[in-house]
Amino acid sequence: MTPRALRTEICRDEERFGRLAAEWTALYGRCSSATPFQSHSWLHSWWLSYGRPGALRVVLVRRESGELVAAAPLMRARGPLPVLTQLGGDITDFTDVLLDDDCPEAAPALARALAKAARGAVIDLREVRPGAATERVFARWRGPRRRLPDSLCLELPAVPMEGLLERIPSGKAQRVRAKLRKLDALGIDSHVVTGDEVPAALDRLLKLHQLQWQGRGVTAEHTSSRFAQHLARAVRPMVERGDAMVTEFRLAGDVVAADLTLMSPRLAGGYLYGADPALRARKVDVATMLLRHGARETSTGGRATLSMLRGTEPYKQHWRPEAVRNQRLMLADRRTAPLLWLRAGAANGRRWAARQARERAWVGRALARLPGRTPNGGG
Repeated sequence: MTPRALRTEICRDEERFGRLAAEWTALYGRCSSATPFQSHSWLHSWWLSYGRPGALRVVLVRRESGELVAAAPLMRARGPLPVLTQLGGDITDFTDVLLDDDCPEAAPALARALAKAARGAVIDLREVRPGAATERVFARWRGPRRRLPDSLCLELPAVPMEGLLERIPSGKAQRVRAKLRKLDALGIDSHVVTGDEVPAALDRLLKLHQLQWQGRGVTAEHTSSRFAQHLARAVRPMVERGDAMVTEFRLAGDVVAADLTLMSPRLAGGYLYGADPALRARKVDVATMLLRHGARETSTGGRATLSMLRGTEPYKQHWRPEAVRNQRLMLADRRTAPLLWLRAGAANGRRWAARQARERAWVGRALARLPGRTPNGGG
């Protein structure tokens, strides 16, 4: 197929973006690297909650027949400098473009379309998972480009719980089995909610999430009305299509924990959960309970990866997961190359400063433990 057989356009109107749902979903199904965060339900709902008037730039590539073969959900970023970035923001763990697996011409066509759409702006794509479709566009880019490290994610193989227990030392595995027996003895049962049940279940999940983190520094955005509205719009259609799963855990008929897992054919990731603090008083290991359920559902669905998404919290490390680094991909043309180098340099500087702060904090704690050190650090 020649490049002339494909045509490109830019969607700037949120209502038109909404009307793309059916063909976007069809393309999503033909892009094997897509994650749930690239579903139309997630992206359009995010835009309704977080988007700014006039900023939407969704780049589309179609066959002459009109069939959609590539899409890049972008927007103009805030700030004085011209930058295009992805939809999804900080609440999205993986960002990507969509490319039809059966259309090899889609990647170069999308690269050309992005170059035209940028019009003097740098394209700055955060949280790109290794193997993402964006990498194919990056490889086809003809102008200046940069690849930087982004957030670290932890991943496990999508196997049942017994397979996960084989990854850890036998002593720890025995302790986990004891915790699982305790869960079974308490009679905590799980219920995967259906589409009609999703709105009420999400409301309970968010309340449990706030209750769980009360006094311990809950993520502020998770308590906002716009986040709740985003989930309410996005998750029900995702559940109905198999792109998400909401599970409630009940004890004596009461919902004591709830979990939202996002799913694609290759990957499932635990996105948000909430648990009644009363479970801690009963010494219930909530993380183990959620992992057992997630491992069972993910492995039976034929997926390869059970992702713990972004973050390296200690409870995740117990399972000896694989560390997978997201990428930050920047694209520019010759005119905007200086802006690209400036933006990349600033990103490197922030990452260096954060690393220094972590290392100095570690050194400070180590020195404080040395014999003869006073609490204020004196010798």
